[in-house]
Amino acid sequence: MNGKSISRYLLALSAALTVSIVVLRVQAVVRAQDVELQTDVVYGEVGGVELLLDIYESAASDAARPAVIVIHGGAGSYGDRSVEADRAQGLADAGYVAFNIEYRLLDGGVNPWPAQLDDAQLAVRWIRANAERYNVNPDRICSLGHSFGGQLAALLGVRDTLDDGNLTLGEYSSKVNCVVAIAAGLDTQQLYLDAVIQVEMDLYGGTPSESPDTYRDASPLAQVSADSAPFLIFHGADDENTAVEESRDMVEALYTAGVPVVYVEYPHATHFYWISFFEIEGSWDLVAPETLAFLGHYLQPQPES
Repeated sequence: MNGKSISRYLLALSAALTVSIVVLRVQAVVRAQDVELQTDVVYGEVGGVELLLDIYESAASDAARPAVIVIHGGAGSYGDRSVEADRAQGLADAGYVAFNIEYRLLDGGVNPWPAQLDDAQLAVRWIRANAERYNVNPDRICSLGHSFGGQLAALLGVRDTLDDGNLTLGEYSSKVNCVVAIAAGLDTQQLYLDAVIQVEMDLYGGTPSESPDTYRDASPLAQVSADSAPFLIFHGADDENTAVEESRDMVEALYTAGVPVVYVEYPHATHFYWISFFEIEGSWDLVAPETLAFLGHYLQPQPES
């Protein structure tokens, strides 16, 4: 993309975001609905270990509702779904069915890559297989995640399950219809910043030069194509864990491939700006306006022209 193209592109994104925020001033204040929460729902089992998720949904609807699979971060080695509870709650308040998932962590080397992606893909297939039970539209599913969760969310938007073998629920697609990636590792062929280099090497079995195929398999950027799902990407320029250049490069790759993408960059936001570890609320409000506008466009039926 040359300089003039970039300028035109950023101008278009700016206009799109302005419209999005205006549209959402009505929607974003709707946060007082009663939300039904189902916890510890089993969506799969691997080696005798149950894979769990929580389901957040607002009042019942006559029409099948769009869904969002929510994925926590933690470099594939730590963390749990509780850190994404606020965003799942906010999505349900807005009328989406949110599936906040756990996945296998590295656990001292017991579950190296791609165990985490396998679980996330299984969760999407499980949602589609149980769409009628939870009144979900299986053709309107988004993935949303922060950090490593954003990496998994992004992979769900650029590829489907690759294994053609006898997979659990293998008849269902694991590819989502759109993606929200927040401070995500989108180019794993470049190591994370110093804070988590060792964790990443443990997960992928060495350095990029030692395990190139594994790093490419884990890289959303390396797998962008014209068939990729639309993306909404958030990143902070002061991110100390995941370089902001990864998101910028992902935006350019998606744009070049002709894939719709909206990019939101905060000049002084750090990696953990986007989540609230110790407060009940806060994470959702940081991304709600742009996210609801994006989901409204790509998951909700559009009026006929």
